Amino acid sequence: MKSLHQQSRIVALQELRLREKAVGLSQRFADDPARFERFCFSFGQHMRVDLSRQHWSADVLAMLCDLARDMELLPAIEALFGNNLFNHSEERAVLHTALRMPEGAIAELNGLNVVPRVHEELARLRVFCERVHAGDWRGFGGQPITDVVNIGIGGSDLGPAMVVEALAPYQDKGIRAHFVSNMDGAQLVSVLAEVEPARTLFVVSSKTFTTDETMTNAHAARAWLLAACGDREQVKKHFVAVSTNASAVQAFGIDPEHMFEFWSWVGGRFSLWSAIGLPIALALGFDRFEQLLAGAHEMDQHLRETPFERNIPVLLALLSIWNINVLGLSSEGVFPYSHHLKRFPAYLQQLNMESNGKSVDSCGRPITYSTGPLVWGEVGTNGQHAFFQLLHQGSLVVPADFIGFARTSYPYPEHQRKLLANMLAQAQALAFGKTRQQVEAELEAEGLSAEEIARLAPYKTMEGNRPSTTILCDELNPYNLGALIAMYEHKTFVQGVLWNINSFDQWGVELGKKLAAQLVDELAGIGNGQQDSATQGLLQQIASWQVKCKE
Repeated sequence: MKSLHQQSRIVALQELRLREKAVGLSQRFADDPARFERFCFSFGQHMRVDLSRQHWSADVLAMLCDLARDMELLPAIEALFGNNLFNHSEERAVLHTALRMPEGAIAELNGLNVVPRVHEELARLRVFCERVHAGDWRGFGGQPITDVVNIGIGGSDLGPAMVVEALAPYQDKGIRAHFVSNMDGAQLVSVLAEVEPARTLFVVSSKTFTTDETMTNAHAARAWLLAACGDREQVKKHFVAVSTNASAVQAFGIDPEHMFEFWSWVGGRFSLWSAIGLPIALALGFDRFEQLLAGAHEMDQHLRETPFERNIPVLLALLSIWNINVLGLSSEGVFPYSHHLKRFPAYLQQLNMESNGKSVDSCGRPITYSTGPLVWGEVGTNGQHAFFQLLHQGSLVVPADFIGFARTSYPYPEHQRKLLANMLAQAQALAFGKTRQQVEAELEAEGLSAEEIARLAPYKTMEGNRPSTTILCDELNPYNLGALIAMYEHKTFVQGVLWNINSFDQWGVELGKKLAAQLVDELAGIGNGQQDSATQGLLQQIASWQVKCKE
């Protein structure tokens, strides 16, 4: 396949750029009273995605859709639901969409339908969750489980932790969920301080059961449990695993019957729909976990069946191609106006940046164009008092996603009105700003002198014309969250297809892991000392301070 910049459509889009940049957002809305209706798209009855405040036109959208067709996006989308080898560098299929397919659906891999295997594992998860919720699964001393501690990292942590936090109002099963991922022992210590050994269940999530951070924390948690109960057999009551390595799980002390499986065709950052989602099901109940899957599946169907011109994940991806590769906007801000979505920006950082932060294409050739954007964000309204100054008046232009919900689970309607008002106001201010003439008129109305007006006006003027997307749902519930996550998954996938990269490997993560393994020996004083001068100098300083601490 030709690279993106060899496509005739991208050349035509580059030629459109100057014409499009000459028309500001205020002018676009003035010229087209129906612009909102033209660029606002619906997902069922529960979600609307407003793309009207982006720097594009109907001509740009049409050309981007043609570009997608030229780059064979439609067959790529269909392959996402069946036999494929998208992760060719690791020789793995990519079939996380099968994890949320209903019974009776078909997703084939090498001639075998994997959906029945998925539902067999889901049935095992349901039985296990029901045992815990009913109090039939008990810890040492016959105590029921009240706390679940998930030990994982990356996709085995971020997804489940984000979902559990996002759906906090739905946690009514008497189970508190905690998450440990960091190699810094401070996180494990703080979590263990909140739980009782006899009432705690640990879920160790690692495909290989060799991930260093995960297994370091798991061994420390096991030692903590044994210090309380003194009986290694009790490990079987307090630890379960999500893995594919049965022998390592058994060697750790976990009954293999309590190992839940996922497969090589499930990438870590796309895995919360699998047994990796066990802490979600334990915290919310299995029925709500199924609602999460249902919302994601409906977004899968939307991706698969909707023409590009109305296909929300495709449009989001095409818009990012326009912003990044044509307009040169290499950063994307994500701002959920829901406190419970405070981990959503971090989740999207991994989803997009680990997937599309690549500098070689699918044939191993160096890429000469920008790929994955820098993704960052914070919940509103906190972000408004932190970095929105840069968004409004800074020299960098950052396309922003605002995510809001019409209804709230909490009995504070005034809070919700003000929260939504702030979200809408920020998008409005970014788009339309405040002109010099408006500022001068306001200052004159306040009675300021001509000299004071001339002095203050430059600081109070906001040029606006800053692009944003608004994603509005009726409420934050399991179904809508599943759809929202899947929407961003598919945006990431489509971006990868258009950039002609492998979105499903992450070799850039591996080098740091290997170097860290070597440096552990250096820090223990048993290394070979063959490090670069900067690292060696820092090692010596660490050793010096550690010796002083022991004295």
